[in-house]
Amino acid sequence: MLDWGNQFNICCFLDNNNYSSPWHRYEAVLAADALHTLEINAGNAFPALQQFHQTHGDWLFGHLAYDLKNETAPGLQSRHYDGIGFPDMHFFVPRVIIQLQNEQAHIGGESFTREEAQEILTAVLHTPPDAAQVVTSSVQPLQSRLDHQRYLTAVKNLQQHILQGDCYEVNFCRENFVENISVHPPALFTRLNDLSPSPFAAYYRLHQCYLACSSPERFIRKEGSTVISQPIKGTSRKDADPVKDRQLQQDLLNSAKERAENVMVVDLVRNDLSRTAMQGTVEVTELFGIYSFAQVHHMISTVSAQISPGTPFTEVLRNAFPMGSMTGAPKIRVMQLIEQYEQTRRGLYSGAIGYITPAGDFDFNVVIRSMLYNAGNRYLSFQTGSAITFYSDPEKEWEECLLKAAAMEKTVTG
Repeated sequence: MLDWGNQFNICCFLDNNNYSSPWHRYEAVLAADALHTLEINAGNAFPALQQFHQTHGDWLFGHLAYDLKNETAPGLQSRHYDGIGFPDMHFFVPRVIIQLQNEQAHIGGESFTREEAQEILTAVLHTPPDAAQVVTSSVQPLQSRLDHQRYLTAVKNLQQHILQGDCYEVNFCRENFVENISVHPPALFTRLNDLSPSPFAAYYRLHQCYLACSSPERFIRKEGSTVISQPIKGTSRKDADPVKDRQLQQDLLNSAKERAENVMVVDLVRNDLSRTAMQGTVEVTELFGIYSFAQVHHMISTVSAQISPGTPFTEVLRNAFPMGSMTGAPKIRVMQLIEQYEQTRRGLYSGAIGYITPAGDFDFNVVIRSMLYNAGNRYLSFQTGSAITFYSDPEKEWEECLLKAAAMEKTVTG
């Protein structure tokens, strides 16, 4: 069977795993083999993206890494270690695009036959989880630069910043990593997606850098003049007993802490969207929605807006990035604290993967529940985090990080 994930040096596969939503345009999209590329770090990235789109007038696929914050909020820096090495921004015009919509495959691109496209599509959709071994060398010990005790200390320090009025909420993350490991990235994605199917799953390759993503969260979507963002704040474990599981969902809905976190990020998103929206059009179309996924329940809200006519699509992205669910509030101050207390550069983690249409519409996820791999230095990384407030229990925040990491750890260890 075709090893689709390794055939091209640059490719992007997006899969909604059959989650039903009025906001999903495609069930799955595959873009592969770059005709033109834009690779740039923070500084002048968003204007460069606008020019790249105007020049080619075609579909673009790619990513926004977290450290574009250094452009959206001048004065910020990123000094921590990054073992993966994705650039801050990369987009490409693909030679082939396969879009699965209403169970029909739509195939486009240059110099690409229907037979070739169908072969790749079949492989993408039907490669079994055991098609290849994920880890092709012995599994090394899982490591972290922020162990249990250092994590608890950092959370308590962040709570002191909240008490002093520096901020209200901080999304605080920690990295798990394995060194000197050989991984087969397509199998890694297949297994992760099998263990934790999510509506914003993505497989992404940029030369020797890979992403296997099982994200449940949409960052931002634009269609015509309508923009929506769907931040997640609020997480609960699941239970095999239906009665207990319903109670866990109800407890999540009624949790004062989780609702407070969700409202904070909703207010932040409303403010971000208002910068490019027509006056009076920003609204919360759903508040405190409880949604179930393979491993957890989440509280999700939806914020929508109508953008002002003539607004460049890159301005909508720039003003909303990074997403509030992965920073906290107020955004600039908490990004400074994130740099102070986290021990690893986030890179593509808590950034976004997605596409931009020829008309300037777009859809991007939030890169969470993701594993990143650099085949050159054989470094595998995944990060997890949670929202820290004054009322957070540091030990429970640690447990939430472990809960979110469970499927990814199982992907490597089997």
